[in-house]
Amino acid sequence: MPTVPVKLLTVVGESVLADRLSRAILAAGALGYTLTPAKGVGGRNRRSSTLGGENVRIEVLADEATARRLLAMVAEEWFPHFAVVAWLSDIEVVRGEKYAAPRA
Repeated sequence: MPTVPVKLLTVVGESVLADRLSRAILAAGALGYTLTPAKGVGGRNRRSSTLGGENVRIEVLADEATARRLLAMVAEEWFPHFAVVAWLSDIEVVRGEKYAAPRA
């Protein structure tokens, strides 16, 4: 089965960012995203739902240019003000046309 290389951008952060980040992802040219609740322990220890709310995990499959543009936006706009972590992964998908805009 043929696959297409794309980037997976994963962002984990405060749930208060979910709507704003979702809109920004689509505005930046991504064709979609997946948003799920997230829990865990990290550098700031476990997030308490009574003090800081829940976290969300947003995953975006996109071409490299779009994924890097989104990562830069997240780092610039949200890293200084919110508890957010983000990373890029190289992956391969079936039906790649669903995740990356056609090249001109």
